[in-house]
Amino acid sequence: MESDDEFNEFVMNELIDPSSSDEEHDLFFGAAQMIIEESVNNPGRIGSVHGHEVVHRDRLLWHNLLYKDYFSDNPTFGPNIFRRRFRMRIHVFLRIMKAVEEHDDYFKQKRNAAGVLGLSCLQKVVAAFRMLAYGVPADALDEYIRIGESTALKALRKFVAAVVEVFGPEYMRKPNEQDTARLLTIGASRGFPGMLGSIDCMHWSWKNCPTAWHGMYRGYKKEPTIILEAVASKVM
Repeated sequence: MESDDEFNEFVMNELIDPSSSDEEHDLFFGAAQMIIEESVNNPGRIGSVHGHEVVHRDRLLWHNLLYKDYFSDNPTFGPNIFRRRFRMRIHVFLRIMKAVEEHDDYFKQKRNAAGVLGLSCLQKVVAAFRMLAYGVPADALDEYIRIGESTALKALRKFVAAVVEVFGPEYMRKPNEQDTARLLTIGASRGFPGMLGSIDCMHWSWKNCPTAWHGMYRGYKKEPTIILEAVASKVM
């Protein structure tokens, strides 16, 4: 991505349901910024480690359980719970998952040298979304999704790159003359001639803020927060 502003615009436009609340926007956006930066700057080691015990995760079983929980015809958790946990509606999630799978072979399910099926695209994408939506550490995903820490971080980096490459040309491009004229018209119709968009600042609660940093990130709020500034048009 070319700049933080372009990434911010993409997150607000594509990954977040336009009808979501400001709190949902803030949580998703803040987690995305922090986790992507951490995973890129500290990618960690990948690959097997000599002497470590091999963990048989039975990934196919857990893929089926994950599918039944959220994506089957009669899911355990309905659309409202899905939207709360993934910060978007299920049709948006499926659109993004299909796009990244078609774009990057990494997300296609494959067999290893022993013929055992590896992680499904669904498991990799759900892992990425859980880190983005909740800010959970990669290792915490292993119990439910059956994905190791290094694999989860790799899936997150691959997912972010694929989303930017697939949707970037449409949602991250600079506004052209037609876009500018349209936004100015919308602003004028609302009594604000010359306005391209609205600027708003929100406090995002940083639950995992390191203890040593609490003083820097706590003002009149009782808990550490990060101030997020967003520029939004009518469609956002």
